[in-house]
Amino acid sequence: MQSESLMLYKLIILYILDRMDFPITNTELTSFILEKEYANYITIQQTLEDLIEDEFIAVEHSHNSFLYRITPTGRETLSYFYTKIPVPIRDDIDTFLSEREYELRETVAAAADYYEQKRNEFVVELRVVERDSELVRINLLVTSAAEADAICNRWKSCNADVYSYLISTLLAGNQEQKNK
Repeated sequence: MQSESLMLYKLIILYILDRMDFPITNTELTSFILEKEYANYITIQQTLEDLIEDEFIAVEHSHNSFLYRITPTGRETLSYFYTKIPVPIRDDIDTFLSEREYELRETVAAAADYYEQKRNEFVVELRVVERDSELVRINLLVTSAAEADAICNRWKSCNADVYSYLISTLLAGNQEQKNK
């Protein structure tokens, strides 16, 4: 029974990731599974580790979160065992994703991370991604990890404003050229 449960947990995660055309955070994935009481937190994290080790999912670390995406091997495996996921669970997942797609997409659309380049020099990398296309990437050099962390945290709430500002400012110069 234990191995059947473990297989179901793996299939649930693969099914969720297969239904999305963008990565999902550990928090969002875990919250859904816990909310539906399909598994406990420790089991979910162990299942994720197993799926990564088996190369069924890929993980990317981005400022205080992990992002998961299904791999071609994971997608192929899911296609063989898809029917092992009970229909009510598939329906729950489909409903969850259709109701929260925009919110989930927004969570990963604005990526922010930083690393120390030299002593007292931190590179902050800010990105806006939409459907695997990078709309903007900004690299900033700051002098402390606290500044880098603050910028990363703020990026989540103001990336759309910054992107709009950049576009309008850069295009304003183009309009001035046309008016001359």
